Amino acid sequence: MHPSFSYYLDRISKYAGYVAAFFVVVLSFLVAYDAVARYLFSAGSIALQEIEWHLFDVIFLLGLTYTLKHDKHVRVDIFFDRYSIETRAIVQILSMLFLVLPFSFFFLADAVDMLIQSYLQNEISSDPGGLTHRYLIKGVLVVAFILLMLQALSEMLKAWEKLENKTRFLRVLGVVSVLGLLVYYADHYDLAYWFDPVLLMFALTLFLLMTGFQVAFVFAGVALLFAVIDNHVGLVTLEMLPYRTYGIMSNATLMAVPLFIFMGLILEKSKMAEGLLLSMGKLFGSVRGGLAISVVLVGAILAASTGIVGASVVMMSLIALPLMLKHRYSPALASGSIAASGTLGQLIPPSVILIILGDQMHLSVGDLFRAAVVPGLLLILLYIVYILVISYMNKEVAPAIVSEESYSVMLKEAMKEIIPPLLLISVVLGSIFAGIASPSESAAIGVLGAMLLALGKRTLSYGMVRYAAVETVKLTATIFMILIGATAFSLVFNELGGGDMAMEFFTGEMGDKWTFILIAMLVIFLLGFFIDFIEIAFVVVPILVPIVASFGIDPVWFAILIAMNLQASFLTPPFGFALFFLKGAAGDKVRTAAIYKGVVPFILLQIAALLIILFYPELIYLVGK
Repeated sequence: MHPSFSYYLDRISKYAGYVAAFFVVVLSFLVAYDAVARYLFSAGSIALQEIEWHLFDVIFLLGLTYTLKHDKHVRVDIFFDRYSIETRAIVQILSMLFLVLPFSFFFLADAVDMLIQSYLQNEISSDPGGLTHRYLIKGVLVVAFILLMLQALSEMLKAWEKLENKTRFLRVLGVVSVLGLLVYYADHYDLAYWFDPVLLMFALTLFLLMTGFQVAFVFAGVALLFAVIDNHVGLVTLEMLPYRTYGIMSNATLMAVPLFIFMGLILEKSKMAEGLLLSMGKLFGSVRGGLAISVVLVGAILAASTGIVGASVVMMSLIALPLMLKHRYSPALASGSIAASGTLGQLIPPSVILIILGDQMHLSVGDLFRAAVVPGLLLILLYIVYILVISYMNKEVAPAIVSEESYSVMLKEAMKEIIPPLLLISVVLGSIFAGIASPSESAAIGVLGAMLLALGKRTLSYGMVRYAAVETVKLTATIFMILIGATAFSLVFNELGGGDMAMEFFTGEMGDKWTFILIAMLVIFLLGFFIDFIEIAFVVVPILVPIVASFGIDPVWFAILIAMNLQASFLTPPFGFALFFLKGAAGDKVRTAAIYKGVVPFILLQIAALLIILFYPELIYLVGK
């Protein structure tokens, strides 16, 4: 039997992903080398720095098609997980046919124009000593979207083969096509007379997200649709999108994202968490609630070293949960402490969300990292105090563990596990706080430190690095495809007057900054039930930024409030992502009702911490004064 056409398209995407994964490793070493050469020997190179951001571009651009091949582009799966295989196939075909292919084709047409102009003008770097032939990296943008279109065709073919009842799909396709024609011909009339286009745009986006279409492609496709059908917008609004994307490609701040992800994934596979949990569990086990306290402390260390919420929750669920249940801990307290501690990575630096917020709000990432330290420590303190109080009030909830092992021996073992990651955290965050290195440079040095730590634990291998690099490509491509889609969405949204509408609503009809803060926090909290923090950061936050400026609100403080808010949304039943991670890893060891019951006190503690920072904003500036 001859391989199918989709087989060959998948192979192209596979090799594109492997190239991107190889460049993840190369980028880490290059950035680390450049940082050392510049700060120790004053031998920095503009050309080398531009090579670094070109590698960063290749990583996320080639990763787009590879991530689509593995169906790793984020979707809201509340209902999607309950669909039959056939219904999922229909959703996939419709997504490729009406979202990915039209948007990619339009984007590609303008990207080719950008490439031709760059070639004809013989564009070079604007910095002395920079690279020539700038059109080459713009050519990668064109290649990336060609590959994305080819992979979309492959996904359509594979989904078509899964359809047993093709008549059902054709009926759905017919209904969608008729609706599309009705909407298209509605451009002869002014949509504003029928529905407010801004509200209609949000309603359609929310519907498609909840239906299970990929988030990035929903934002991109809806933006293209409203650019076509609205007389006041037009396709000309999106003609600058490739140039906006090129601006994302040349953003040195965002280069830290794949490097921190890579560092975290290496540490995830180094068995660092396992050693920390077991040794600290012994150290604090003799205290009531000691295992839960050790989970909180390990969660804080993982947050400051990996920053990956899903990985932290899953690791602690696999290692700590069975141990806590074995020692007769309340399932609610055990699951609540694991889920809450795992989400500390949303707030404690080096948090990916803080990097994204820094970019979207035009703030220094170092300032945000410093400002997040005290709120993070406050949360840890509240968690520990709560565990101690509830354990003291009811000894059956978290009994003490009697150990015959010498405490000095346990302390020595614990120090062996704690000191290496703490040193790594100190180097990475200390260099940022001291202004010695940029977030990207610190992250690259962190990657090397993580490899040394894994080498010391004898877990470093080619397979581990390959896994970490490939997963980094998937996560990075997911984030940046959402950013591209959100950029298109924001362009059309603002052209429709959405930004002005939001500004008028908050500054005109309300005119009070505290009302604005309250509503903004409530909206973000509620949105966090359904969609990921990445979409909120890329779509909602840019709408709020000019309003924050108009009220004279401290943007660093507001960004920290957003980060704390999003962390709470990770825990909120029934759709909190941390709850899904926990239940998936725990299986039948703990009931869903126990998980929900366990996280409620920790959600209240997070809200309490948010209120403390809300009313005492000066606390965020204690570090660095």
